[in-house]
Amino acid sequence: MADLLHLVFGGELKDPSKTEFKDVNEIDIVGIFSNYKTAYDAWKSAAQSTVDNAHTRYFISHLHRLIDEEEENEDAAPI
Repeated sequence: MADLLHLVFGGELKDPSKTEFKDVNEIDIVGIFSNYKTAYDAWKSAAQSTVDNAHTRYFISHLHRLIDEEEENEDAAPI
């Protein structure tokens, strides 16, 4: 089975009820992980370290869902 990549990131939000960051240049990239369990553990650690700041929030993004190696996107520009 192929690795399922997950990105863990977070930062201070403009409004804690929304997901817009206050300053995108200050986003904390925790890391990219090859499975959900390690991504979740990293997310939990980062989120717990900022528990006293209601405006700071961390997320897990499922990068593997953005990559579809079976179907190439014809509109995508090569890197």
